[in-house]
Amino acid sequence: MSVRTADSLPAQEVKAGTGTTMQVLIGSDQGPNFAMRRFTMQPGGGMPYHTNAVEHEQFVLRGSAQVRIGNETHHVKAGDVVYIPAGVPHSYQADEGAEPFEFLCMVPNQDDVITIVEGEGPAC
Repeated sequence: MSVRTADSLPAQEVKAGTGTTMQVLIGSDQGPNFAMRRFTMQPGGGMPYHTNAVEHEQFVLRGSAQVRIGNETHHVKAGDVVYIPAGVPHSYQADEGAEPFEFLCMVPNQDDVITIVEGEGPAC
């Protein structure tokens, strides 16, 4: 069991993204089944169209973005819940504006392979 302040945990730049950072809030060293991560995208930032070997359960904390999942694009905002099945291509493009797009992302503690989907245009 552990209790920590999220803002005290280091944020890492997401190299494949633009204007995007990730914090590991709960990792495999704290829980055997799931990891909890916080992503923050500056206005206009995002992550390219890609796949993951593990599913994603997400909760939007603030801001808004275009999230492409497969062939569908969704406008998501604070309070929305997003589910992305394993292996389904997806991308994020934070809306332009004053507030960053921020969400929690829970994933199983399993090996994850991330693959950028080549030949796709802009993230959304």
